[in-house]
Amino acid sequence: MNEYQKRLYERLLEKNEHLSASLAQTWVELLWDDFETTYAKAGREYKGSEMTERVVSQWIEHYGDKLHEFVAKNPKYKHLLEQDPNKLH
Repeated sequence: MNEYQKRLYERLLEKNEHLSASLAQTWVELLWDDFETTYAKAGREYKGSEMTERVVSQWIEHYGDKLHEFVAKNPKYKHLLEQDPNKLH
């Protein structure tokens, strides 16, 4: 995990007490990859990790406390986002 992602991971853990450490890391990696992939598919010029961190940080601020609810609504990602309730932090 790079320094940008580490900061995002730590912020997500602060924002959502329902996520385990490993699930928070998975979320950061998924959000990071999703932004960069979508940006590239749109034909936009890559603006660097700082921009990706800024966007993912905004997503975490707005939606971070609700990310644990995502699996129930989106079974496509269930295998990536399931967690053992006994393994929080």
